[in-house]
Amino acid sequence: MIEIEVKKNKYAYNVYHLVKAFFPGEEVTQKVDGKQESPVVIRMPEGSCFCVAAEGAEDPAAADSAGRGRNAEISAQKDDRGIQQEKRDVTRKVYRLLSDYTGRKLTWGMLTGVRPTKLAMQRLEQAGNGGVPDSEKMGEVVSWLEKEYFVSREKAVLAARVAHREKELLSRLDCRDGFSLYVGIPFCPSVCSYCSFSSSPLEQWKGRVDSYLDALVKEIRALSEMAKGRRLDTVYIGGGTPTTLEPEQLRRLLACISSEFNLDGALEFTVEAGRPDSITGEKLAALREYPVSRISINPQTMQQKTLDLVGRRHTVQQTVEAFYAARAMGFDNINMDLIAGLPEETAEDMRDTLARIEELRPDSLTVHALAIKRAARMGQEGRTAQLHAEITRMVDDAAKSAAGMGLEPYYLYRQKNIAGNFENVGYAEVDKAGIYNILIMEEKQTILAAGAGASTKFVLPEKVRTEKGKETNLIRVENVKNIEEYIDRIDEMIERKKRMGIPFCCEQSGGKDERR
Repeated sequence: MIEIEVKKNKYAYNVYHLVKAFFPGEEVTQKVDGKQESPVVIRMPEGSCFCVAAEGAEDPAAADSAGRGRNAEISAQKDDRGIQQEKRDVTRKVYRLLSDYTGRKLTWGMLTGVRPTKLAMQRLEQAGNGGVPDSEKMGEVVSWLEKEYFVSREKAVLAARVAHREKELLSRLDCRDGFSLYVGIPFCPSVCSYCSFSSSPLEQWKGRVDSYLDALVKEIRALSEMAKGRRLDTVYIGGGTPTTLEPEQLRRLLACISSEFNLDGALEFTVEAGRPDSITGEKLAALREYPVSRISINPQTMQQKTLDLVGRRHTVQQTVEAFYAARAMGFDNINMDLIAGLPEETAEDMRDTLARIEELRPDSLTVHALAIKRAARMGQEGRTAQLHAEITRMVDDAAKSAAGMGLEPYYLYRQKNIAGNFENVGYAEVDKAGIYNILIMEEKQTILAAGAGASTKFVLPEKVRTEKGKETNLIRVENVKNIEEYIDRIDEMIERKKRMGIPFCCEQSGGKDERR
């Protein structure tokens, strides 16, 4: 067991996740002790002790030959750069200490957050236009990530490429006066063992789906009123698995969205068809009756043994049939998701999966590195992601496969407990990138969200003071996750959004909604 003690809570997140990244198989405990002298103390299982000194000490030296009783002190001096800089300085020195101790470097360096491209995006925006070539800007971003955050060159280049493409795609949106809409359907044919999302087996809720839709429609109509005068840029219906709904239920939902919002200027309308065993010709036909422009058909793997192992109750052949049925129905923007590192899979299995995906040639491909969270069944069983060397090959092969299909990276994010300290990357053809996915990561536009577990994000042009006294331009309003509670408390959910979203609703908008 590795024990961490931090003097201030603000150090806790970064230090904990750095230690877990260097020692993924170790149990790690952490506590805050405001009385201790050092900002951070790390005690290793064999007795080594690392201390981050409050002031004045130098960077850690190499471990002593006995490997015990080591006290390496590093400086976390405070200066005028404020709390964030202080936290970054401590994180930076802890990273160097652990890197020296293990003799290893992490591909994402000291970065522990889920949005590494956000830093690259900010750096690109700071560079401005000013006649500087894009290649020169991106080169500067790469060097900055390597120097300031110890990111490997390979990942720094990836982050810069993704940020550059994100910046171009977001330029098509009205981030200030526009908004996006998310609608959540929290039902699945069955719950996969690695899944931690707020989804439930449809069989348990068969008799309550229409009641859920009643509440959902009520919330969507309320959001429509809140968004008067603004342009709707993207719509995303996710879950769960939206296509667990029956055709007429899908039509009811899509008709509500189409009648409540002006979709004429929308850049994208995505529906996660998701599980191939939930897709039928009649459901695809229902989607085609409305301006749905992008769907996902997600196999996660094309290995039947793995599908059976993780509880995905569909066959590889069903994935192929669903994909071709969607193509025949006229869908020309289809995404497919894969997961690298699923239980008992090897790099050879992934190569076979990629070969089968290449035969289908989706318009975009999202590759996730397995992340096992406590809420997932695997997490509750105490399982951890293994085969890091295999996952390296899987991720590399997926990138090569995507490039071979003409798909370029367009968004990237990381998760807690992700296998091998990797990342999730979306690849897409030039005009087929999922813009909503970028908005979720970059938080540059308001996303109004409806459904159980859905999280609305109000992005304001100016900072406001929250109920807790904090100044921010990002206000989150989360719905309850429990389906029964969502149905019973829908009026409460709506009123809370209205109250928390007053700055958003009261902003002067230059946009006009001709339908109203």
